[in-house]
Amino acid sequence: MGKRYTILGAVKKVLSLGDCMSITEIYAKIVENSLYEFHAQDPLSVLRVELRRHSKGIDFPTASSKKYFLYNESLRKFCLLREGKTQTDKEKKEQTSLCAVRELHHEFVESFRHKILQQLKTLNPYEFEKFCKNLLDAYGFANLSVTQQSKDGGIDGFGKLKIGLAYMNVAFQCKRWNIGSVGRKEIDAFRGAIQGEYEQGIFFTTSSFTKEAMSCSIKHGAVPIILIDGKMIVDFMIEKQFGIEHENLPIYINALDQVLS
Repeated sequence: MGKRYTILGAVKKVLSLGDCMSITEIYAKIVENSLYEFHAQDPLSVLRVELRRHSKGIDFPTASSKKYFLYNESLRKFCLLREGKTQTDKEKKEQTSLCAVRELHHEFVESFRHKILQQLKTLNPYEFEKFCKNLLDAYGFANLSVTQQSKDGGIDGFGKLKIGLAYMNVAFQCKRWNIGSVGRKEIDAFRGAIQGEYEQGIFFTTSSFTKEAMSCSIKHGAVPIILIDGKMIVDFMIEKQFGIEHENLPIYINALDQVLS
C-alpha cells in the first residue's frame, strides 16, 4: 500500500502529472493508487466539495482563500494550479467580477443606511416618538401609547412586552439629536422618571451614547435601560423590513461541474 495523503494531498498527487481530469477520473486514480480512503457514503460529493472550495474561478461564500486548482469550464476538468503561472485577462476578470459585485453591494448598503439615518434626523420630535412606537409594535410590544407632550413627565411613551405568561411594563424615551451624544445625565433622569412604575426602559436616539451612559444603563437593583442608537435603529428597520422594501437580485455562480462529473 502506498503513502496515504489528505484529500487535498491525494488530489495534488494525481494532478501533479500535468493532466486535467474530471472529478470521477480524479476519484478513480486516488482509489487505484490507495492515496486516500473515503469513508463517506457519497465520496464523489466529498471530493467535489474539496475541489470546488480550493479552485480558482469557482467562488461562493464558503470557498477557501487557498487555491490549489484551476477549473476548465470548456473541458469540465480540474488542473493543478502551477506556482508562477500567469492568469489570462479573462481568468482575472472572472475571478474579480464576483468580488466587485459584493463590494458594490457593500457600498450601496452603507450609503442606504446613512441616508435612512439622515432622514430620521429630519423628523420633528413628535414624529420620531411615533416612529419609535411603531418600531416597538413591529417587535411585538403591546398596548403602546405616546404620551402628551405637555404631560410626559420625562416619558415619551409606554407599553407592554410579553415575557412568558406575564407582561412587563415598559417605558421609552426618544431623543432626535443631530449632534452630540446622549450622556449619563439623560439616562439617570429617565430612570428616575420610570422607577417604581415600569420594569424596563428603552432609550432611543438618532445620535449615539457616551461611554458613561452605556456603563450605567444596566445597574444592580435599578430599572434596566436598553440603549438604541441611530445605527441600531436602522439595523432594526432592515431586520423587520420596517419602512424599508427590498428587491432580491440573484447572483449566479458557475456550478456546471457538479452535474456533469
